Amino acid sequence: NSVSLIEALNEFIIDAKKHLPNGASELLVIADNLDRIVPIYDDETKRSNHDQIFLDRCEQLSRLNCHTIYTVPISMVYSDRGTVLEDRYSKAQVLPMIMVQKPTGEIYQAGIDKLKELIGKRVDRAIPGMTIDQVFETTALLENLCLISGGHVRNLMLLMKTVLQRTSKLPISGKAVQRAITELRQTYRTAVNENEWLLLAQVAKTKQMPNHDDYRKLLFNRCILEYRYLDDNGEIQPWHDVHPLIYGIETFQAALKQIT
Repeated sequence: NSVSLIEALNEFIIDAKKHLPNGASELLVIADNLDRIVPIYDDETKRSNHDQIFLDRCEQLSRLNCHTIYTVPISMVYSDRGTVLEDRYSKAQVLPMIMVQKPTGEIYQAGIDKLKELIGKRVDRAIPGMTIDQVFETTALLENLCLISGGHVRNLMLLMKTVLQRTSKLPISGKAVQRAITELRQTYRTAVNENEWLLLAQVAKTKQMPNHDDYRKLLFNRCILEYRYLDDNGEIQPWHDVHPLIYGIETFQAALKQIT
């Protein structure tokens, strides 16, 4: 029963607040990975499980006796449910990818360096005293890994995990990096339906994503990535691109040639 569950959780939260360190009095609960719930649609109502979770259950989700952050699927934020979400909760804060390339295709070194810093911190925790320069045969290998991740931190960590599984001793070789890239690229290859290659090619050409269900699905699947930057007037400018791994797929390159 959802009501009794919330009551039990609130009792736990009230007790936890009494034992917070350093004079703190409030708790923040982050419900992570909810954005990864695969949408399932009801054939009759055409509503999804996302609607059932975040809209139908909004009263229960808002009743926890603490501050809460729910990670909502980005495809829902950009749908006709977006305004309803804002009315029932507050304005959704979209976290874009770390920009590793500019819309022109030029490498954005500041983004690459930030991803290298993230990996460096993981390395230091795992092997204190070792630097990332010692982990990879060349700096170029590490930078290529950061670039091919598209600035998607979860993808980058997955690539690193696969690389290490393919490495018997340090430093990491170019062959291990390439195998990890090839494996993850295959995952993206199978995630794209035949009729979606031209949609992706259009996004790659324009760097914009039409607000349509077909494109939102690709955004949810991370085949399309969102980036943001500040223009000269200090305004936030969003733009989109196809995941760098997809650029290396022959079918996508063929679709790209069809529209150029």
